[in-house]
Amino acid sequence: MTTAVQEPLVKERLAGQLKDAIMHGRLRPGQRVIEGAWAREFGVAQASVREAINLLIAEGFLVKHAGRSARVTQYSAEDVARIYEVRGALEGLAAQLASSRNADLLTVESALNRMEAAQQRGDVKDLVESDLAFHIALAEASGNPVLIETLSRLLYPLFGFVLLQMLATKELAEKWAPDLPRHRQMIDLIRKGSPAIAKQFVEHCVSQFVASAHVVWMPEAKACKKKER
Repeated sequence: MTTAVQEPLVKERLAGQLKDAIMHGRLRPGQRVIEGAWAREFGVAQASVREAINLLIAEGFLVKHAGRSARVTQYSAEDVARIYEVRGALEGLAAQLASSRNADLLTVESALNRMEAAQQRGDVKDLVESDLAFHIALAEASGNPVLIETLSRLLYPLFGFVLLQMLATKELAEKWAPDLPRHRQMIDLIRKGSPAIAKQFVEHCVSQFVASAHVVWMPEAKACKKKER
């Protein structure tokens, strides 16, 4: 009985440690996650690491093809464009539902306040983490558990990748400045109680966010811009 209670906690703890390794750059996008090496580092059985890896695959942080080791999720410019298309539709729906139910947006606003403070300090890590918190809080404001789960699975790995790209390319937090007023407008429109307008505006904002993403931290887009010059 004790083993049955403890085992899920072990794999969840290990999954959290691997996730931290991804978020802090010890595991890079595309890098293999070698079960034996991490089992030795954590002092656990390799099977426990395998179970933790499976949890992270389910969350989207890792990918695994038949017969190969799991790897940290890596996105191309095309992948990012497709993800943002889906994000726009889902977050637009979240805004519509939040507006329809007059949802409490204090958590959303608190995350935006953190974003603005982080941008002023030049703290890229806190900026990206508070941006993620903003969009997760927006999803939660919808009150729809299916939508919340779907957006969470999409956003957590994406923002982990964003953070690593920002740190790797040494981009400055000031590049986020043009997008911050749009976040404030999203809150204002949801609060005004016009669900259709809130939906359309949030969809538009997400399309603008992907444009910023390509300029700020997508290596392929940067390479193209250099060639054009």
